[in-house]
Amino acid sequence: MNALVILLSIGVLIGCGVVGTPVPPEYVGVAPTVEKQKKQHALQAEREAVDAGIPDLTLEGHDIGLPPSQPVGSR
Repeated sequence: MNALVILLSIGVLIGCGVVGTPVPPEYVGVAPTVEKQKKQHALQAEREAVDAGIPDLTLEGHDIGLPPSQPVGSR
């Protein structure tokens, strides 16, 4: 009988613990969810623009080799 009580007590104590690691408050709530959804919508819009054939009007990563602005030769 004592063994049964001890086993039940251990089972109850094990079952009353925290299941996982603590989660920081920055990742819980509405604000992080909204930020994640904004990023997903931006990526989806970008993919749709690429699929529709709309050219990317940003100049990021587009280096154009321009000639020097000062004259090379003299008169």
